[in-house]
Amino acid sequence: MPKPMHRSRSFKRYNRVTSKGRNVIHYRRKIASMPHCAICGAELNGISRVGGKTRMTNNRLFGGVLCSGCTANIINLGSRVEQGEMKLDEINARERAYVLQLVAH
Repeated sequence: MPKPMHRSRSFKRYNRVTSKGRNVIHYRRKIASMPHCAICGAELNGISRVGGKTRMTNNRLFGGVLCSGCTANIINLGSRVEQGEMKLDEINARERAYVLQLVAH
């Protein structure tokens, strides 16, 4: 029976054969994946892979959620909606949620 800490899925399991020919399971922590933009899926720059709650994000609008290109696009769409040049119905459904957050501020 494995230790209680190894029963969770936060440890990756590796089957290994020892030098004596026994099959054993080795455990290693999973490596965190790089954070991605919520709209285009590009990897976010300036954010470390290490740590869950201690992961540092950039201190700007939608920092750690959207890449800089998508953030600029959302700001442009938000200003057009506020000025009345566009309606919310004309905006992509993925982008609409972020435009609504921007307009609410």
